[in-house]
Amino acid sequence: VQLVESGGGLVQPGGSLRLSCAAAGFPFSSYYMTWVRQAPGKGLQWVSSVSLDGTNKYYLDSVKGRFTISRDNAKNTVYLQMNNLESDDTALYYCTTGGPSDWSRSRMGQGTQVTVSS
Repeated sequence: VQLVESGGGLVQPGGSLRLSCAAAGFPFSSYYMTWVRQAPGKGLQWVSSVSLDGTNKYYLDSVKGRFTISRDNAKNTVYLQMNNLESDDTALYYCTTGGPSDWSRSRMGQGTQVTVSS
């Protein structure tokens, strides 16, 4: 299993970023996919999940209406569009397999850093 996250960066409050996660080594379309994050000094926090065909999407309450998860099974890639970013969104973002209650802690990639600051 290989998951490679990208797209992070430094952005001002209110700005946007689009994270990508390229997957390889497993049947991508057979797995729910999830984004989690880890803020400085804190534990892992589930952010969003998407079902096998992308129809069903699940979000942490604090990101609802601002973040959108999507997937492209032809490209083995899952995305996280983040709009209206806030300082509390600053974290290392990881993708992994699984859904809201059973995402894997052992399959995460190296992560991509998102820093929201003026």
